[in-house]
Amino acid sequence: MAIDNFIPQIWSARLLENLNKTHVFASVCNKAYTGDIRAFGDRVHINGIGRITIGDYTKNTDIGAPETLTDAQKTLIIDQGKYFNFQIDDIDAAQQTPKLMDAAMREAAYGLADVADKYIANLYSDESITNTIGTDDAPKKFTAVGDAYEALVSLSVKLSEANVPKNGRWVVVPAWYIGLLLKDERFVAAGTAMSDNALSCGLVGKAAGFDIYTSNNVATVTGADDTLCYKVMAGYENSIAYAEQITEVEAYRPEKRFADAVKGLHLYGAKIVKPDSIGLLTVARPEALI
Repeated sequence: MAIDNFIPQIWSARLLENLNKTHVFASVCNKAYTGDIRAFGDRVHINGIGRITIGDYTKNTDIGAPETLTDAQKTLIIDQGKYFNFQIDDIDAAQQTPKLMDAAMREAAYGLADVADKYIANLYSDESITNTIGTDDAPKKFTAVGDAYEALVSLSVKLSEANVPKNGRWVVVPAWYIGLLLKDERFVAAGTAMSDNALSCGLVGKAAGFDIYTSNNVATVTGADDTLCYKVMAGYENSIAYAEQITEVEAYRPEKRFADAVKGLHLYGAKIVKPDSIGLLTVARPEALI
């Protein structure tokens, strides 16, 4: 039983669509560079301009020589490669509905998305992030339900003091954090209908100046006294660059099996390109409040 009408381009597009639906951390990244990827190890150069000096003007006095612009270029390296490779036995395919392959492809897409999402979540370890609240040894501890909302306000103040644009701000929190926010009237009042109806991309509401997303991939560490601490990241739409590409999708017949098989390769990379626009809240899981 061969896959006679297998069209790689169609399957590739479908796989990327599924990835986009299940990503959370990737959905808050700048993905404008995805189309530039061709192979593992590719480097995407992100151009920028450094600060321009502002001088005092004195009437009837020559101004200074023109300043040479400095290059604030960042390099995004496509250094992550993940693959899937599965088969469907001819007997199983004959006994199942024609949608078996489609379901398997969706599952492969979910798996790839989950791995990439965790990779982006762990970018919190970038040592150049300075807008922090709490540490591994002294995490922020919530003693009342309202502390969750207050922490977001404090995180927002950190970003404002760092001149981070207010438009497009986001924060990704774990599920238990959303539970605490839903017990706070301030969040319920500000979150609109999204507070009761989580969207597929993980967006659940708006509060404290953030689009609030939830993900089970928020990174965790073991802090002092074996306390489980969550690394809650916040930023705005240009804080993190992410690029991905499904570079290979191939159907084949394994030599020693009566089966149809499909394998695919997912290449990607992510980088915090504006570390001064990232906020990081290290918070202990408040078991007594959940």
